[in-house]
Amino acid sequence: MNEVYRKEHKYLISTTTFFECKAALSHILQEDSHTKKYGFYEVRSLYFDSIDDRDYVEKLDGVEIRRKIRLRNYGADSTFALLEMKQKQGDYQKKRSLRLEKSDALELISGNYTVLLKYNTPFALECYSIMNMYCYRPATVVSYKRRAFLAKENKIRITFDYDICATESSFNIFSDLNQFPVLDPYASVLEVKYNGFLPSYIKDVINSHIHTQVSVSKYCLARKISKHYVFI
Repeated sequence: MNEVYRKEHKYLISTTTFFECKAALSHILQEDSHTKKYGFYEVRSLYFDSIDDRDYVEKLDGVEIRRKIRLRNYGADSTFALLEMKQKQGDYQKKRSLRLEKSDALELISGNYTVLLKYNTPFALECYSIMNMYCYRPATVVSYKRRAFLAKENKIRITFDYDICATESSFNIFSDLNQFPVLDPYASVLEVKYNGFLPSYIKDVINSHIHTQVSVSKYCLARKISKHYVFI
């Protein structure tokens, strides 16, 4: 089980800002090793929520302490998935994750949460209890392309997410998906994640291109937009 505890700032940016900021950061930060030859890698997240959409509603209402549970992989050809729980605690985000074999991930997708019991870790047992107690079920799949940069100080990670799409017609993140866009194709989401403080040489680059921080939840965007689609 992996655990990180950090601050996260999100910005909704234009295509022009994306290219300008990306070019500036490429001179001072290291590119994520997962980036492929096309300059990005795919991220897919299956979000689970309670039968009464508890996590979705708490996010919309701005509840101070809240969580999201998701199953994440990196495209249809992935051989594993990460079960993740993100918890908002004031200015910080706590994220815990557990690597699952593909077969176990597929069991979760089908609603068989007992597969978590075989991992015999406190985090797996916590997820099992919450998902059963509150009747969690698959809610939506969100996928996007990601360009990421890293810095050694304070575990800094800066990501650009674009071509953000979603679907509620299929939850199998290991298969081809028929998805719809949830964000303007000329917009991207910039996320700045770090522990402690953000060094001035990075902060100056961000502030020179971006002036307004906004609250952007890919999960909430997907759930809102899905209400305008009819799935067959």
